[in-house]
Amino acid sequence: MQFEFQTIKSPVDNVLLKEKGSKFLGFAFPVSSEMEVKKSLEKIREEHPKATHHCYAFRLGISGENYRANDDGEPNGTAGLPIYNQLLANNLTNILLIVVRYYGGTKLGVSGLVKAYKESAKLTLEEAEIITKELETQIEIQFHFEQQNIIFTMLNKFGAKILDFISEENCKIFANIKLAEKEQITAQLSEIQHVTFDFI
Repeated sequence: MQFEFQTIKSPVDNVLLKEKGSKFLGFAFPVSSEMEVKKSLEKIREEHPKATHHCYAFRLGISGENYRANDDGEPNGTAGLPIYNQLLANNLTNILLIVVRYYGGTKLGVSGLVKAYKESAKLTLEEAEIITKELETQIEIQFHFEQQNIIFTMLNKFGAKILDFISEENCKIFANIKLAEKEQITAQLSEIQHVTFDFI
């Protein structure tokens, strides 16, 4: 099972490539849902209403199982696919890559288009900072007030991120933990009396 994936740290915009008068502008966004893909596409379309084409590809999911490549009016397979192939070549997911084209009057032909879109996508990704993200899951732990030291010490050991702590006689903690450590944490919590927990 995979516990991590590669994506980009922050958006990249306006990476320019010129080819026989046509201008290609590359944009990349870290995204985690189709809703975010849609919003980012709308933003670029609003910023570049006079562009001839807004071609793009995205990959979502731990192994990029949710993906799409769109030629936006360019000949079939000449734009979306070369962009998508760059995402594959760099093993990136949870990413949207858009290449905006302003037509410059000279036709590039099928191979010229493929080359230009591929190159534009490649240049855009070269500008991006690629990071490895670990998959996380959320846990809710309930315990007695006097047990909080034990619980906090254990969560610290695993580098958990505390999201919320409700301190009463019966306390509750919500935390993000690395999916890779779920089994170890489960085993340790199961050994402590008066503690219940759930993965959300």
